[in-house]
Amino acid sequence: MRNFIKQTFASLVGTLLGLIIFGGLGTTGLLLLIFAASSKDTGPNVKDKSVLVFDLSMKITDSEPSSDELFQNTISGVDDERMALRKVVETLEKARRDPRIVGIYLDSTSASQAGNVGYASLKEIRKALEEFRASGKKIVAYGSDWSEKEYYLSSVADSIVLNPLGMMEVNGLSSQPMFLAGALQKYGIGVQVVRVGKFKGAVEPFILTKLSPENREQTQKLLDDVWGEWRTTVGASRKIEPNQLQAIADNQALLEATQAKTNGLVDRVAYPDEVVSDLKKLTNSDKDDKTFRQINLNSYAEVSGKSLGVERSSKNQIAVVYAEGEIVDGKGDAGQVGGDRFAKIFSKLRQDKDVKAVVLRINSPGGSATASEVMQREVKLTREAKPVVVSMGDVAASGGYWIASDSNRIFAEPNTITGSIGVFGVLFNGAKLANDNGITWDSVKTGTYADSQTVSRPKSPQELALYQRSVNRIYNMFLNKVSQGRKLPEQKVAEIAQGRVWSGVAAKEIGLVDEIGGLNSAIAYAVKEAKLGEDWEVQEYPRTSSFGERFFGRATEEARTALGIEAAQLKPSNPLTTEFQKLQQEVEILQKMNDPQGVYARLPFNLKID
Repeated sequence: MRNFIKQTFASLVGTLLGLIIFGGLGTTGLLLLIFAASSKDTGPNVKDKSVLVFDLSMKITDSEPSSDELFQNTISGVDDERMALRKVVETLEKARRDPRIVGIYLDSTSASQAGNVGYASLKEIRKALEEFRASGKKIVAYGSDWSEKEYYLSSVADSIVLNPLGMMEVNGLSSQPMFLAGALQKYGIGVQVVRVGKFKGAVEPFILTKLSPENREQTQKLLDDVWGEWRTTVGASRKIEPNQLQAIADNQALLEATQAKTNGLVDRVAYPDEVVSDLKKLTNSDKDDKTFRQINLNSYAEVSGKSLGVERSSKNQIAVVYAEGEIVDGKGDAGQVGGDRFAKIFSKLRQDKDVKAVVLRINSPGGSATASEVMQREVKLTREAKPVVVSMGDVAASGGYWIASDSNRIFAEPNTITGSIGVFGVLFNGAKLANDNGITWDSVKTGTYADSQTVSRPKSPQELALYQRSVNRIYNMFLNKVSQGRKLPEQKVAEIAQGRVWSGVAAKEIGLVDEIGGLNSAIAYAVKEAKLGEDWEVQEYPRTSSFGERFFGRATEEARTALGIEAAQLKPSNPLTTEFQKLQQEVEILQKMNDPQGVYARLPFNLKID
């Protein structure tokens, strides 16, 4: 047995050493390549009369991926092609100014992942595309299967081309939440809720089998606002009246290529090679060339923008802090907004004399009320020292609004989802499930409420009253913070709160938002408030991975590839798989609920617009 262990250990060590040597050789070669490239500092080669290719299947997030995410994706083999929203917008602006770039090709031929980004983010990208086109440069869009999201961007193009076998979806927007109450009841899991706000629909999936009238009302209003903005924006680009687009949605919904052209939604029906021929003419490419002169968005993003006036260098910093994901107590993981971690970031920025203003970019449905309060306190203290401006992304609701309420100014897009000023708690118990399977509990205690945290039984009316009192206290605190931060009478805040969700345009009308605009608008306002003129630069937080971390990721990828580990292929989900994914997302949300008091300020769990 000892010999077996020795041999096994020796074999393991030998294998590890082999991998290290193998990785070292690959890493050495990679280092030499990087050193050679960096010594020339040329960056990607951009030829004259090139077209920038923007693949609309690319994943777009608010912030850059963290080092943990990069490492995990490398090890798992997931080809996570993604860019930060601000980098996308800056890259499009750089292309607008670059005389070598003559046009943009919006490619919608790949399996779409546009579902990962909301309409508020798409609005910012669309604005950058509009400015590019206004400069006199061409935009060509091509697709074979457009949904409303891809077409929302593609409709800005000079020329919109659809594959002869292609389809267009113009059937309006919908939200189809999943309700778990029946399943919980079937399997004997008890649910009790405490909440404030008649519109606070976050608890409804656990206690109802369909939308409450109040939740249906707010969801309908939100969808109407977002759909109205879609029809107005798309209609203006295509010179189609919004009511005509509504008629198409009500009467046709799915349009074949010829129908799309007849209705003025596309300019041409053609095959990919015909579009390539047109782009070869635009770029003056030789007829014998396989394709047109081009550079993709990711590569072009690495081109220096200093000579084009896009990149800035200054000691005066505008700090952009990305609060993206579920708000959780403690430090939180990648993709989460950890209250303690973000509070620490604000504390450092407040004391940093080089940071002249802070822009808090929020893309969060909320979460832990305790974590939201920890962050909000630091935001308030920072505002007393320097300007703090909020930019709301796709979602900045409930706890996401809590942390925004005490800023100098709040910016949102018309189709941002915000508000949801309400509080709730969900109390589960497994009494019936356990009893049906022969499991019982007994209790010995020294106080009436000593076992109130148990999941072995439902809460008594007296215990529920205690929880409700806690929820009421936090809700009143929430109202007071909004009232003071927004300088609104508490009575008015109480009327527009109630857990109700609003669109950005509606939120501006009722005073929850100051201005309609994106991240760049918020940065410009922060610069103005800090009186910096043109002498400033942006620094982003949490800080993204260092060169060493990215290099390690590349070296690991090299070893992984050499060992024959192939990347996982991401395939579009079928409708049934999509529903299972929604259920998985619901469970993941429950796992992230870690507020120490069990009280949450969060958007309705599965509010998704399709």
